[in-house]
Amino acid sequence: MPLGNNLASELSEDDTERISQSGIDLSRVSSCATYVQKDEDVLHSGCVDNGIEVLPVQKALEMYDWLREYCWNVVPKDKDDITKYVAAQKNPAGYVIIAKKGSKNIFPIQACVYLGRNQIQHVHNIIIAEEGAELHIISGCASAHHVGKGGAHYGVSEFYVKKDAKVSFTMIHTWGEEIDVFPRSASIIEENGVFLSNYVCMKPVHKVQMYPTAYLKGKNSVARFSSVVIATPESTMDLGSRAVLEAEGASAELITRAITLGGTIISRGHVLGKVSGTRGHLECKGLILKDGIIYAIPEIEGSVVGTELSHEAAVGKIAKEEIEYLMARGLSEEVATATIIRGFLDVKIAGLPEALQSQIDSAIDSAEKAGF
Repeated sequence: MPLGNNLASELSEDDTERISQSGIDLSRVSSCATYVQKDEDVLHSGCVDNGIEVLPVQKALEMYDWLREYCWNVVPKDKDDITKYVAAQKNPAGYVIIAKKGSKNIFPIQACVYLGRNQIQHVHNIIIAEEGAELHIISGCASAHHVGKGGAHYGVSEFYVKKDAKVSFTMIHTWGEEIDVFPRSASIIEENGVFLSNYVCMKPVHKVQMYPTAYLKGKNSVARFSSVVIATPESTMDLGSRAVLEAEGASAELITRAITLGGTIISRGHVLGKVSGTRGHLECKGLILKDGIIYAIPEIEGSVVGTELSHEAAVGKIAKEEIEYLMARGLSEEVATATIIRGFLDVKIAGLPEALQSQIDSAIDSAEKAGF
């Protein structure tokens, strides 16, 4: 599926390189679909797989009246100043992805949102996996090197995972040192539905503030959030995830790996068990490699008999004996340290396609080569 002359003319080599660092390969023809947005302009949108549609949100809302039932349904317009700003836009940007009943994409859909100039970029995304569908998406978000103060990204994403459906959504961020980023997302998971949300941010950013919520409304529904983040000096990352267990057999797992190189990380997590026969687990592990701050704020809340909730949080440094152990086997101190860090960040995500896991691994490898 060629991406067309318009895309080639709109994106420079530097743009393409920045985008590639977010796991998006614009030259790939094997992906199910590609959506590319630069600032507020949609440069490409389409899908080659039968049963899956990828459309600009404005066009989708014009085509399908029923879609308005999903628009601002799980994320309220008045949630905060960010959602109010996005809702007030007369010309909404963003994408709609619809996986029809029983459909499945072998290769992941690539969704790229690129900030090329100083402005507030806004997107509103709606993702729907109908009954029995399986949908895999990699979202690469990045900014140009020259974008400085005044550059910000406001993103709203609403996910709907129907009965027996599965959605994996992997978001890799490559922003700049002065960019502020405010994702707002929530999901509804129905009976036997599975929602996997993966977040990777290992490059400098000024501020990230996000707290996605999963509402597990169907029997035996599953949600897993996995985050791998590095905070560089002068950066503040206030992030986490929340799961609300509202049906028998519902389960959630929230895992975070965080490293500070001098920045501030606030890692939040909240699991609420509202129904008997539910399970939830929170896990946050942090490493302080250079003087910085990591706050781990786990919350588990049970309101009925029969919900099982647990949490684990640890913040510290690399143990000296671990380095000495590897050095005794012939590694230099530098290589021993890098090996331990790489192992710390190596979170294998159950149920994630190999293609997506390899892209996450590539992002971690890239950060490792840059010396974290």
